[in-house]
Amino acid sequence: MTGPLRIGNASGFYGDRFDAVREMLTGGPLDVLTGDYLAELTMLILGRSRLKDPAHGYATTFLRQLEEGLGLAHERGVKIVTNAGGLNPAGLADAVRELAQKVGVPVRVAHVEGDSLPVPEGFLTANAYLGGAGIAACLTAGADVVVTGRVTDAALVTGPAAAHFGWGPDDHDALAGAVVAGHVLECGTQATGGNYSFFRGHDLRRPGFPVAEIHADGSSVITKHDGTGGVVDIGTVTAQLLYETGGARYAGPDVTARLDTVRLTQDGPDRVRISGVGGEAPPLTLKVGLNRLGGWRNEVVFVLTGLDIEAKAQLVREQFADAFARSRTEPDEVRWELSRTDRADAATEESASALLRLVVRDRDQETVGRAVSGAAIELALGSYPGFHVTAPPGKGAPYGVFEARYVPAGEVPHVAVLPDGRRLSMAPPATTQPLRDAGEPPLPEPLPDPGLTRPAPLGRIAGARSGDKGGDANVGVWAVGNDAWRWLAHELTVERFRELLPETAGLTVVRHVLPNLRALNFTVHGLLGEGVAAQHRFDPQAKAVGEWLRSRHLPIPVSLLETVHAPEAHA
Repeated sequence: MTGPLRIGNASGFYGDRFDAVREMLTGGPLDVLTGDYLAELTMLILGRSRLKDPAHGYATTFLRQLEEGLGLAHERGVKIVTNAGGLNPAGLADAVRELAQKVGVPVRVAHVEGDSLPVPEGFLTANAYLGGAGIAACLTAGADVVVTGRVTDAALVTGPAAAHFGWGPDDHDALAGAVVAGHVLECGTQATGGNYSFFRGHDLRRPGFPVAEIHADGSSVITKHDGTGGVVDIGTVTAQLLYETGGARYAGPDVTARLDTVRLTQDGPDRVRISGVGGEAPPLTLKVGLNRLGGWRNEVVFVLTGLDIEAKAQLVREQFADAFARSRTEPDEVRWELSRTDRADAATEESASALLRLVVRDRDQETVGRAVSGAAIELALGSYPGFHVTAPPGKGAPYGVFEARYVPAGEVPHVAVLPDGRRLSMAPPATTQPLRDAGEPPLPEPLPDPGLTRPAPLGRIAGARSGDKGGDANVGVWAVGNDAWRWLAHELTVERFRELLPETAGLTVVRHVLPNLRALNFTVHGLLGEGVAAQHRFDPQAKAVGEWLRSRHLPIPVSLLETVHAPEAHA
């Protein structure tokens, strides 16, 4: 089949806009509607849910969305593919069948399983990231709804595309193109202006969800339904391509996509064409995500108002140190962070106040619970002037830890359970290759004579998007225009990056160069500690690290500041 396959997305995470399923099914033509509900943190949440009830472990929101969406999809001939099955895809598939019978919609339901592996002692979940082959098999067998567990986010697109166009496992370039399109779709409205550096000047009150028009060669056009909010341009697509990726080789279970081959062109209003994507054989191994409870965590935020902020903060620290010494119950980890949100001679009390944040962790709930909350409460009348906290201290809460391991692909069962109940085992790809670094590409020629410079925010000439992968942070930066790229590629070195973001100074930082995207992608190892569920830092998923970087001042050539016009970027 040579016509484009229109694949839409209606969910970027568990908790995304509830009515997006209806909006996508009624807003314009679609062939397939996908929903991505899983993330590292979500798997932990579902693991705890399954502890309470073994019949749970899937995203219940999806089932509620289908109460109306199932009939709409059936009327319009739209297939639905989702990873909402989480830890229990068979259970969700059964629930969808029950719902279909209840609402009187005849649909054929299939699911993909095998990602759930034996859980090592001390862990809650262990799931391999499967590819799209099982999804393709289910659709080829006539499924209207396909439910999966832990597949890669891009598999929700590679599976339907492979089924539609008849791609085989060695059609690496076509599969790689679908992977890139899938990566753009996976986070929903992040592809249509959400979380976008240059958000000013666009109607983002309610961005529409993205659609990818996939072609037989794997090329695609990213767009959205007519009349929906948001924007699709080269900048929004570039931002999402850099999100939570790394170097030139983007490895997955279906194929290794070469991000250094991606070419983006504006194909009309709210249409961006992705072409030229090269693919290579996938690696020999599959990633396995493991989640465990790491211990207990508590937090107290003290409000410090007016004068002597630093001295007030020091007094609280000393009083807590004394309390811990007296009780002999100091937690394993004690972290203090003073945020100077206060202003001098402020017109309101809130703007005259700073926040002192205490975070404690320990394997014992009592040590972070009553011992910490009691110490905080006892300071109420005997500490700094104006003592108060943002919320009453609690008894502590459990926190999670994410780990990634790798296993041979052949050791992981990948099973498509078809609508008629037949079980098909998916063979791992016959062609694989070890994953190697692609090497550093040549940099563009530097600006011949940058001339005068002026201190200015990096965001005047560059956009950024950042996120998390386990305990590592990813920060993608792209230049606005060729001249800005020629300057950025030579100026924003690892050393300069560390200088601009002092929090990264003692960590391993790796820079990847992607010339086709006029972009640099930085991986900061260990910035997030043990991952998002551990709540290691103020911004536990590194969502705003890129915007912090854009706000930092450095000497930028005046010629660039005068000629490069980043869309509505202001210091």
